[in-house]
Amino acid sequence: MISKEIIKSVLASNQDSVRQFKIIPRGIPSDEYKQTVFVGVRRSGKSFMLYQKIQDLLNSGFGWDNMLYVNFEDERLNGFSSDDFERILDCHREMYGKRPMLFLDEIQNIEGWEKFARRMADNQYFIWITGSNQKMLSKDIQARLGGRYTTKEVYPYSFKEYLDANDIHLSETSFYNSDNKAQLIRFWNSYLYGGGMPHVAQLPLNNPYRNIYLQDTYGKVYLNDIANRTGISAAYYNHLRLLLRKMAESVLQPDSYANFRRALSSVSGNISPITVAAYINGCEDAWLILRLRNIASHFSEKETSCKYYFIDNGFLNMHLLDGKSSLLENTVALALFRKYGHDADNQRVFFYNKNIEVDFYIPEDELAIQVAYTIYGSQNTYNREVDALTKFENFKPGCKRMILTNDEEGLITDKHGEIEVKPFWKWSLEQDVKQTIGQNKNISIAKLGELREKITLMLIERASDRSDSCLSEEFKGAINEYTALVPTEDLKIHLESLWRKAKAILDADGVSYHKQEDTHQELLDIVKP
Repeated sequence: MISKEIIKSVLASNQDSVRQFKIIPRGIPSDEYKQTVFVGVRRSGKSFMLYQKIQDLLNSGFGWDNMLYVNFEDERLNGFSSDDFERILDCHREMYGKRPMLFLDEIQNIEGWEKFARRMADNQYFIWITGSNQKMLSKDIQARLGGRYTTKEVYPYSFKEYLDANDIHLSETSFYNSDNKAQLIRFWNSYLYGGGMPHVAQLPLNNPYRNIYLQDTYGKVYLNDIANRTGISAAYYNHLRLLLRKMAESVLQPDSYANFRRALSSVSGNISPITVAAYINGCEDAWLILRLRNIASHFSEKETSCKYYFIDNGFLNMHLLDGKSSLLENTVALALFRKYGHDADNQRVFFYNKNIEVDFYIPEDELAIQVAYTIYGSQNTYNREVDALTKFENFKPGCKRMILTNDEEGLITDKHGEIEVKPFWKWSLEQDVKQTIGQNKNISIAKLGELREKITLMLIERASDRSDSCLSEEFKGAINEYTALVPTEDLKIHLESLWRKAKAILDADGVSYHKQEDTHQELLDIVKP
């Protein structure tokens, strides 16, 4: 049990610390989302999203009597247990006599935190929590939280956020003014090879501290964390390093557990398939590796023959000699995961591999993407990428097709129509520029994500008999907002995706089939033309 004196000292010292942090603003949920879980790899900026919100509240007139912040990696809280959560609230009441908004950092370190989080949500506390464990995205955790929390996935900086951190501001002319464009390309090269970890985003690519920080974070933080989670002893620690090196070399193509096992066994003696699976799951759980599944494969292959991407190019590049193609594809994957999420229970991004391979396919937007560092510099590359997208029309007629490159742009016409060729950095920034100059018809990614979470939670509430006898006017209002942000013809696809996510949680929570189907039918009735 932690003494109240220590807890009060922690609360008071945190107030001084949080106030002093320099914040690079990022997209955070609105106040409407009072119970939110931020999940992502360590050092990706989750804590700074809490600091950003706290500083916003302080600047708008709130005081520390209205809120508290605790980081559960604070060594002064060693020995903290679930029984001590209530003592934090007691200490704040004794200090200020008020009910606080709660900002709880790295809460996954405390066994039994889910029960406390659910109780706070049931009591309608404003509570934002962070965790560095991918299982916090799973339907099991969401079910134990009772469907009360929205989830915000936090990644290292996007290219736009990387520019913001370096005080590079975009305008309508940024892509056309030669000086501005040259500056953008310089920063793009730095981002492509060095990644977007916030702590080193403002350092030049050749700054030695950048490499030292990335190597220390990778080895001493991530690998040690994975080893501790999976129970890897020091004698087998090298297996983990070898596996990650093999995965880095395989970024451009699908790879299987069997191949990883053979590679490890060839240098380290016989390794069992179960051990390989445990290592990979540990890397995913720590958010170091992100898995992409084949939409065309059967269930078993979906799990055992996948593509794997690194959470940041800085870590991937440590394993590569001339890895520009791998780095570009990894960057595209991260951008898509930021936009569409990386929840294994609600997959929205895939690759396609059945006779042909297409690097990325997003069903809800009917978008197929090939990635090639250069498309016009090699006839073989041109033929391979274009041929794959042409044949993909047999699987998904009429879908939008793109080739994302490093710096090439153009338009290719085949028998099915047009294939857009565009530099990735320009494609990703154009969407952000459209938002900043206020083009109303552009989809607001942040708002769309918030509405997805809100609608999903309402569906869970309804099917679990925790809401009114029918879907409310508030729900219909959320649907109307969502409709304004997506093409009308795509609305049903979007909402069916939300229903699948809600259903996974309802199934895990044991909600009956009939209650689920009744709610599903109400949803369909609302969106009928």
